[in-house]
Amino acid sequence: MSGYADVYYKYNLNENNTDNKTSFTNSHNSFELGMVSLKLESAYKNVGFVADLGFGQRAEDFSYNDANTRLAIKQLYVNYAPTEWLKFTMGSFATHVGYELVDAYANRNYSMSYMFSYGPFFHTGVKADFSFGEHSFMVGVFNPTDLKTASWTGIKYIGAQYGFSPESVPFKFYLNYIGGRDTFQTRNDQFDAVITYQVSEKFGLGYNGTYSMYKNGINTNWFGSALYLNYDPSESFGLTLRGEYLQDKDNIKLFTDATEFPEGGNVFALTLSGNYKVGGFTLVPEVRMDQASQNIFMKKEETSKKVSANVLLAAIYKF
Repeated sequence: MSGYADVYYKYNLNENNTDNKTSFTNSHNSFELGMVSLKLESAYKNVGFVADLGFGQRAEDFSYNDANTRLAIKQLYVNYAPTEWLKFTMGSFATHVGYELVDAYANRNYSMSYMFSYGPFFHTGVKADFSFGEHSFMVGVFNPTDLKTASWTGIKYIGAQYGFSPESVPFKFYLNYIGGRDTFQTRNDQFDAVITYQVSEKFGLGYNGTYSMYKNGINTNWFGSALYLNYDPSESFGLTLRGEYLQDKDNIKLFTDATEFPEGGNVFALTLSGNYKVGGFTLVPEVRMDQASQNIFMKKEETSKKVSANVLLAAIYKF
């Protein structure tokens, strides 16, 4: 059994709570409750199960397709490993796509990236994981993205992953795919890459790139790219600088108002976060600035702007 809880305070320099275009931190000048999470795990020989429950605003945003509830089943699955190199998993589990995770303690930045916010959150279905030394593979069949139930439709998605993690070098590479027809009969194929490299004991790099294509009479797409610079001068303190670029020229995700923004647009976000740790406790001071190509932000909900900045302080405890 394990769990965590997180709380935060955020102040938006445009003085409104509508400037946040990513997940989980939609507030201004307010102390906010994130999520209480409890994870239960059990295994016997080659079978096991995981039940991961969350309560709070973050849990509700994560399970946005579930009706009006702040209590969410983040993950619930059973697995079976007939051999050392093969494992089957059935149920609902976090997506294999992307760099960041829903749980605040698992990320070095507290606010989320655009790619996390607009990519898949979780999948419900069955998957097979294959492990062959430095190489790993996954293939699965899922309900449409972020749906725990889809009994009204026969639509299914295909997911896959290739991983490479050599023992001799602190380097990991993952190539991810998710694709299928959504509930609106639009074909969506998303390719995603995650790379991590520990340059030294104190300095590490992370990269995430995503390209998502849609086809329903016309072809559209959006893509994003993010670089993470992690520096840990001591065991108790670390810094992470995240730079992210997202392009949405076809008005799919961020620039959805095609009348106001007929050519779509792009956004660049820069986030600097500190991580001060004492045991299971982490304090995260953070500053963030988002620069868009169009006036998608608002000053006091009166004047449109291309820039939004905020400061944030989060407290996280994990046991």
